[in-house]
Amino acid sequence: MITIFSIPKAFNGHINIIQRNAIKSWTSLCPRCQVVLCGDDSGTEEVAKEFDVKCIPDIARNEFGTPLLSSAFERIREVAANNLLCYVNSDIIFMSDFILAIRRIKTDQFLLFGNRWNIDINEEIDFNDNNWETKIKEYIKLKGSLQPPIGADYFVFKKNEALSDIPPFAVGRPLWDNWFIYNARKNKYKVIDASKAILALHQNHGYGHLQSDYCTKKGKSIWECPEGPEVDRQKEIMNGQEKFFSLSDATHILTENRLKRAIDYQHLRRQFNTLSVFYPHLKPLIKYVEEKIMPFLRKYKIKLFADRKR
Repeated sequence: MITIFSIPKAFNGHINIIQRNAIKSWTSLCPRCQVVLCGDDSGTEEVAKEFDVKCIPDIARNEFGTPLLSSAFERIREVAANNLLCYVNSDIIFMSDFILAIRRIKTDQFLLFGNRWNIDINEEIDFNDNNWETKIKEYIKLKGSLQPPIGADYFVFKKNEALSDIPPFAVGRPLWDNWFIYNARKNKYKVIDASKAILALHQNHGYGHLQSDYCTKKGKSIWECPEGPEVDRQKEIMNGQEKFFSLSDATHILTENRLKRAIDYQHLRRQFNTLSVFYPHLKPLIKYVEEKIMPFLRKYKIKLFADRKR
C-alpha cells in the first residue's frame, strides 16, 4: 500500500531506543507497509536486517557530513514497491489511524502532513501488547504536549509526481519541510492537514549532536537559535523567507470522517496573505485591499459583534 522511508541517526543510547520504537510502529501497521532505512550511520544496516526491512546505505552527504534528503528521495523512487510514499523522521511513532487516514484520500496530486504530539519515552515499547495504543494514548493525555504548528515530521505523496524532486536540503536541519509545503502549494497540489485524523507521536530527545558546531549560543541547539553554516545553506537553498509555509497553509483538512476544504477564517486569511508569493503582479491590488477594504471589514465585524451582544 505505502512505502515508508526515513534517514535514521546512529543507533546509540537513547536515540537507539526511540528509533527502534518508531521503526517497530511502522512495521506493525496493517496492512504491512514497505519500510526503507536510508543512510549508513552506525547500526542502520544491522537494524534493517533485524526488522527485515530494506536499507539504502549509499545516500549522498553535504560538506558537513549530513545526509541529503534529495538523495534519499531520488533513491527511494528506484526501490519503492508502492506508488504511495511517506517520508517520516526517525523518531515518529505511527498508530493504526495512519493507514485508516491514508485510505480516505481518493485524489491525485496531494501532499498530506500533520502536527505531532511530543512525549517522553525512555524504554522500548512492547508492540506485542495488544493494548499498546490504548496505553500510549492515555499517557499522551497525561504527559503529552502538542507541537506548535511550525513544521512537519512526515509527508505522504505519490512517487510518480513532481514532489519527489527536491533541492539538496540536509536532513534534520530547519526549513526544508517549510519549503516542501510551499512547493506543493506552488504546483497547485491539494495540501492536506491530517492533524485531526493522524495521531503522530514524537519521542522527545536531546539535540547534543547539533550543539556548538552549528550554533554560536552556548548550550543551545540549532532549533533554539537557528543559525550557523548549515542553516545558512538551508536558507540559501530555500531562497526567500516568503517560502516559509506551515500547517496554516493547508488547502484541505482531513478529519476522522471526511476531507474538507480549509475555508475557515485563519486559513482564508493566510491564503490571502500569500497570494503575492505566487502572483507577484497582484501586489498593488493586495496592498489596496489591505489598506482600504480590510480596515472597513474589521470595523464592520466589531460593530456587528457588538450589536449581537445587546
